[in-house]
Amino acid sequence: MTTLIGSGRAMTEEQAEAFAHEWLAAWDAQDLDLILSHYSEDVVFSSPFVIRLVGAPSGEVRGLDALRVCIARGMEEYPDLRSEPIAVLPGAGSIALHYKSVAGREAIETLEFDRAGKIRRSTAHYSAPVAALV
Repeated sequence: MTTLIGSGRAMTEEQAEAFAHEWLAAWDAQDLDLILSHYSEDVVFSSPFVIRLVGAPSGEVRGLDALRVCIARGMEEYPDLRSEPIAVLPGAGSIALHYKSVAGREAIETLEFDRAGKIRRSTAHYSAPVAALV
């Protein structure tokens, strides 16, 4: 896995691109363990899909175990999921990914990293309401 500079420190464009490539490839391969290897144990994951997949009205799951359940359900529902990167924007201890996702919808996801380079917070946004992605 690509090593990233920890939280609060600037990330190079090359680091951000390498991480995004690995992260999207893991999702496209639907390799649950590889996907989860990018996240911290106490991750907070926020997405409209959380509401639909696990029934959490807040749209948020907390912790690696809850994220595992959510992602596994998503893989069952979207077995042909493929991502198409559009842009990767490095930040201070975070990156923003712009990509095409479920049903060709555009997504922007911000990933904040802890000092070990694991995702501690992920917030996803989509170009259409999730209810429309059925």
